[in-house]
Amino acid sequence: MKKYMKFYSVRIGLGVLSTLGLLGSGQHALAQSNINTSIVGTIRDASGATIAGAQVVFKNLGNDSTQTVNSDPAGQYSLHNMVPGSYEITAAKYGFIEAKTRVIADAHRQLHADLKLKIAKVGNTAASPSNGKSAEVDAKKLDAMEARIEQLEAELRQGSAPVAESATAQDSVATHGPLLASLSKDESTVPMRPGTLPPPDMSKTVASAAAAPNTPDGQQSALPPGTAPQNTAPAAPQVDNQTPFAFGDFTWLNGTPRNKDVVLDTPFFTPEVRFDTNYMEDFNQPKDHTIVGATESFRSGEVQLEQISVGGDFHWQNVRGRVLYMDGMFATTTPRNDASFGVGQWDLRSAYKYVSEAWGGYHFNVQHGLNIDAGIFVSYIGLFSYYNFDNWTYQPSYVSSNTPWFFNGVRIQWYPTNKLKIEPWFINGWQSYAKYNGHPGLGGQLLWMPKEWFKLVANQYGYGQDNLGLPNTQRIHTDDSIEVRYYNKPESLNLSKMAFSLTGDAGCQYGGGLSCTGGRNSSEKSSFVGWMLYDRMWFHKDLFGLTLGGGEMSNWGRYLTLLPPIDGADAVTGTPYFPEAPGLRAHMWDSTVTFHYMPKQYITWWAEAGYRHSDIPYFAGRGGVTPPGFPLGGTNGYPQYYTCNSGASAMTNDPTAAASACSGAGGVWFPDLRRSETKLSVGVMVKF
Repeated sequence: MKKYMKFYSVRIGLGVLSTLGLLGSGQHALAQSNINTSIVGTIRDASGATIAGAQVVFKNLGNDSTQTVNSDPAGQYSLHNMVPGSYEITAAKYGFIEAKTRVIADAHRQLHADLKLKIAKVGNTAASPSNGKSAEVDAKKLDAMEARIEQLEAELRQGSAPVAESATAQDSVATHGPLLASLSKDESTVPMRPGTLPPPDMSKTVASAAAAPNTPDGQQSALPPGTAPQNTAPAAPQVDNQTPFAFGDFTWLNGTPRNKDVVLDTPFFTPEVRFDTNYMEDFNQPKDHTIVGATESFRSGEVQLEQISVGGDFHWQNVRGRVLYMDGMFATTTPRNDASFGVGQWDLRSAYKYVSEAWGGYHFNVQHGLNIDAGIFVSYIGLFSYYNFDNWTYQPSYVSSNTPWFFNGVRIQWYPTNKLKIEPWFINGWQSYAKYNGHPGLGGQLLWMPKEWFKLVANQYGYGQDNLGLPNTQRIHTDDSIEVRYYNKPESLNLSKMAFSLTGDAGCQYGGGLSCTGGRNSSEKSSFVGWMLYDRMWFHKDLFGLTLGGGEMSNWGRYLTLLPPIDGADAVTGTPYFPEAPGLRAHMWDSTVTFHYMPKQYITWWAEAGYRHSDIPYFAGRGGVTPPGFPLGGTNGYPQYYTCNSGASAMTNDPTAAASACSGAGGVWFPDLRRSETKLSVGVMVKF
């Protein structure tokens, strides 16, 4: 008995309970070679003392093959030249309860997995023989000593354990693994708009390692009769400092999914499903039910499906890819803001209409990761995610709503540290399927999150010639944001969390008769400046959320002002009723109050009240923006021209000529545009 009791000697310092996979590559497939693929670790008892001679069994979950090694005198074990894949590791020794964990071994990497064995009590057939001296063990003394050890461990933790940066156990691998999988979008904090997190494939290793317990379910240490239970929390798991941004819980960020768990995951594919349904009531009561000037609000007085998306992330042997198909209102409204399909043939708008993201690439095991991907990405400019489930509000301010939602091209994501991402872009243009003129667009993102409570993202764009019919005009733009969580008590039944975001944008167009400042002639001015500020509060263990905020923009030339869909107008056709030309200004501001009810991490019920104002007539009024003939005729097919009150097209965009053409048709028709809009909205959003 003494040889077993010696493992209960109390040591200064705590034994670490961890199952940490090497996450630099984040891949989940068999490699071409087994060389340098290994798993190492240490076997310890409850006090932290190492255990020699423990049997460690590795079971390959892919083919059910097993390999066995024993821990050395220092309690350490290792197995090298392994076939990469998913493994179940079991540690056992006479007198102890066996411990198990599951990990994923990556090609050419070394994974570290420690296990802790608890001493077995009398009667546990897994560790005690049916006869011999074990039958004479004094169970009461054994239980009392075990209780005393647990008490000493608790005191050590309280007196000498380092203070965690966060007030909660958010830095646990169990928290971060699912987080990375749920954030595996275009940004690796980001399908997303700004705030990209690690590459999607990296998440699976963490999730697998975190999912496996170190002791069998239901095994608990009993205290001696009459002894009060001790308040002994388990030792905090180790923090993953290898995978980018895995050291903290960033699900609080605006523009980032809040899912902490993955519903379904496989070594090859992680699916994603989204549904977004809303009901909006515009107080202007447009008779054609059309809402103007937003990329999230389209129909008044109707239940509409904003988004129906199915897809997910693929990952195999460092090869990665993502596709998310898109239907619902987004499939129609997003492409209409892109004029590039008007260059040349093959109808790119129809080709990409039902795709929000589609890209493939490769992950290199360089520093903390290097990804090279090509395809269609959800852009990062504007802080808010293209997908409303990820955001603090449903209707974002103009800085986000009027700037790009997607890029076509190539990106490189370089993670020199686990807190920094540097990402250059080579893209067709500003929110464009095609290249408008002679130059593609160049840009990039710098994402820095040194602490769990802070995020800084800077997006820059330039060189692109992004105007249809203006080949000598170039565009530059800067988009910069910070997010700060300044209060965090996630277990509170009252106020549990508070954070704010601040975004500033500035840009202009120059060349070909346009200038950033206008110089002596304001008719040449083409520029954009705007900001938005939001404050978010969570209540009752993050069950409820309340967001207050808004912003404004000033856009000379109106090149980033969303075109009202008058008579079906889009970015190619334009409309004479709302010209977009150098020197014409659009100054607008807005504010919203948004309430979220989040009973599960996969669903959000929401309600929002918003007010928007413009210094020019812009929002749909009672008469709407659909020409006469509604509801039988609707648009006349010529949105680039004036329309007569009879519903026929004047076939000219000259007002004098239109008046003459419509003289026998009741005169020229004009849409009902107002300077303000008040809107109440409710809805439900689901994401798996």
